[in-house]
Amino acid sequence: MSEQNRLDVFKTYKLYVGGKFPRSESGRVYEVTDSKGQWLANAPQSSRKDARDAVVAARKAFGGWSGATAYNRGQVLYRVAEMLEGRKEQFVREVAASEGLSKSKAAAVVDAAIDRWVWYAGWTDKIGQISGGANPVAGPFFNLSTPEPTGVVAVLAPQGSSLLGLVSVIAPVIATGNTAVVIASADAPLPALSLGEVLATSDVPGGVVNILSGATAELAAPLAAHQDVNAIDLTGAGPELAKELEIAAADNLKRVLRPLPAEADGSDVSTDWSAAPGTHRLTAFLETKTVWHPTGALGASGSSY
Repeated sequence: MSEQNRLDVFKTYKLYVGGKFPRSESGRVYEVTDSKGQWLANAPQSSRKDARDAVVAARKAFGGWSGATAYNRGQVLYRVAEMLEGRKEQFVREVAASEGLSKSKAAAVVDAAIDRWVWYAGWTDKIGQISGGANPVAGPFFNLSTPEPTGVVAVLAPQGSSLLGLVSVIAPVIATGNTAVVIASADAPLPALSLGEVLATSDVPGGVVNILSGATAELAAPLAAHQDVNAIDLTGAGPELAKELEIAAADNLKRVLRPLPAEADGSDVSTDWSAAPGTHRLTAFLETKTVWHPTGALGASGSSY
C-alpha cells in the first residue's frame, strides 16, 4: 500500500498510574497545541479520583522501593537514562513541538535530560555520606545520623520546561527512595506522558512514579490535603496557588519545597534548568534518623571503644 493511501495513526496518550496506563476516570480529555496553536494530541484530563488512585499506588510501592539498596536504585535510574537514549528522536519531536524550539535546541534539551538522569543515578549511594554521619557526643555512646526517605511526594512539574525541568524534579525524589505522584505541565504534558512509557519499560517498579495530566490547580488541591501524602514540591504552582497548597499541606505536617524565586510565577521561564542542580532537591525529601548505641567496655582496665 502506498504512503498516500495509509491512514494516520495518532498516538493515544494515557495516564501512568501503578505501572499501568489508564484513561482518566472521568473520561475527559483536553486538546494540547503547539506554540503556534496547532493541534498536537488529546491528553487525558485527570480527576480527583485519579489523584487519589495515584496516591494509593505510590504508597503501595513505597515499601519495596525505599527498602531497595541505594546501589540498586542507582542502577534502575541509569536504566531509565538508557531507555530515554533509545527513544531520543521521539522526545526531540515532542519537546520541539511543546516548547516551540528548533530541532537542534530540542535535541540539546533531551540530551541534558538524559544526562540529568545519569547524574542523579550516581547520587543514590552517595547522598547518605553528605546528609548523615557520626556525631560527637559527651558519653560512652555511638551517635549515628542516617537519612531516610520521607514517603509519598506530590510533585507539581514545571510549567515551561516539559522534559528537562520534569526530570529535574522527579529524579531526586525517587533517587532517595521516595515514591512520586507527578502533575505534568498543563500546557505541555506530552513529554511527561511519554516518560511514563519509558518508566514502564525500564526497571522502575510500578507505582514508584505516577504521572497525571490536566489542570494543575484541580489536581494539586486534593494532593496537598491528602493525609497519606508526606511531602509536596510546589515548583509548578503560581504564587496564589502555592500559598493555598502550603496551608492545606500543614494539616498533616507535610514537607513543602517552595518554588525558587525564578519559578514563583508558575511559568518558570526564567529558570535555567540546564544549570548544575546541586543537592538541595535530594535532601528536601529526606528525614534524619539518629540512633544512640552504648560503646561498652573492653577488658579489666575499663577502657572503651
